[in-house]
Amino acid sequence: MAAYVIVDTKINDAEAYEGYKKLARPIVEKFGGQYRARGGDMEIVENELWEPTRIVVLEFKDMAAAKAMLGAEEYIPVKAIRNAAAECSTIIIDGV
Repeated sequence: MAAYVIVDTKINDAEAYEGYKKLARPIVEKFGGQYRARGGDMEIVENELWEPTRIVVLEFKDMAAAKAMLGAEEYIPVKAIRNAAAECSTIIIDGV
């Protein structure tokens, strides 16, 4: 069953975040991930619980692949770049 990583990102340093994106993509792809949405135009229809900032959606073949990517040794220093450049909330959810 597919799994999705959904990230809401508030970018504080756009230049550093661009560097993160270039480094993150090959790691995501190495673990079989595909970008389904990456900060495109967004229309908030309801926001009683949270007000999203910039949404990224990644699709993986399953929950194990998504977790493996997020915990990968090569992703740790790349994630540090993201954490220095942005504030994020990240979830993994099973598909249907």
